[in-house]
Amino acid sequence: MTPARIAELLAPFIGRYGQPEASALFASISTYIDILMRWNSRISLTAIRDPEQIVTRHFGESLFLARNLFLGTAAIGCPAGQSPAVKGSSALADLGSGAGFPGLPIKLWVPSLSVTLIESNHKKAAFLREITRSLTLMDVNIQNARAETLPPSSFDVVTLRAVERFDATLPIAARLLNPQGRLALLIGAAQVSQARSILPNDDFSDPVPIPLSSSRVLLVGQPRQSAQEPKQ
Repeated sequence: MTPARIAELLAPFIGRYGQPEASALFASISTYIDILMRWNSRISLTAIRDPEQIVTRHFGESLFLARNLFLGTAAIGCPAGQSPAVKGSSALADLGSGAGFPGLPIKLWVPSLSVTLIESNHKKAAFLREITRSLTLMDVNIQNARAETLPPSSFDVVTLRAVERFDATLPIAARLLNPQGRLALLIGAAQVSQARSILPNDDFSDPVPIPLSSSRVLLVGQPRQSAQEPKQ
């Protein structure tokens, strides 16, 4: 798929960015899709087989999250001066990364970000290493391990998307956040109340509808500061 077609498909999620702001982003996505399609014929990485649907569903959602969390001159897709850059968010963990969504598209959007991809499946972790090498991405750490084995309070942002056992996984994701961190969830609208119930000590923003979807939303939460203060 050509970078121009990718740019057209992603416009509802990130706006229309031309040369030279996002040319590298769209070229990298084109390479990513080629490798994903080749690997997907051997191992199950995504049930979506159509390249254009891969762009809108996987890359679109991921970059919509990136655009909402990381705006400003640090982002490859945002022209200088459009909006202030988000401060204090330099280390991101993507829990249950699978085929790399949303962690690797976020890395493409903000190249300076330190990204840890947490994936316990060995074959999927091998795919993530291949993509990282092929796109020559720096400061990407692939953890072929279970998230609960990682040190707590290690990340500024933790992302979660399309994981099994959401009720059990969400507290594990929250545990990885530092006290000022943000939890970014790409979930169904029906899961919003469940997330708030599971993490009652987190403050959640209003869910943001994802473009071209009738039920998918972005939900961002942050530990309530009063809950972090030790009792006197």
